[in-house]
Amino acid sequence: MSRSLLERRLDDVAARLRALRDELAVAEEQLAVLADAADDARLRALVSETPIAEREHDEAQRHADAMARHRADVAAELAELERAQDELLDRLMDELK
Repeated sequence: MSRSLLERRLDDVAARLRALRDELAVAEEQLAVLADAADDARLRALVSETPIAEREHDEAQRHADAMARHRADVAAELAELERAQDELLDRLMDELK
């Protein structure tokens, strides 16, 4: 692979890494808010012992669980891109030798 193509791919990966890091930060903030809301709903359900409160808790917990899965997916994609970046850097270093 030519040096210019490696550099272009590195630029693309670096841009995607920046975007994913931003997305991960947002997902972590949203997860914290949704987890707090689910905890609050759980406490309300325990205190009130009504079916409506239990449904609200279930819904809030589903939202928190979905955000936790999204956060994990973003983190996994970020790790994969970091490995790809390392490979590209290794290949670039081999080209420069």
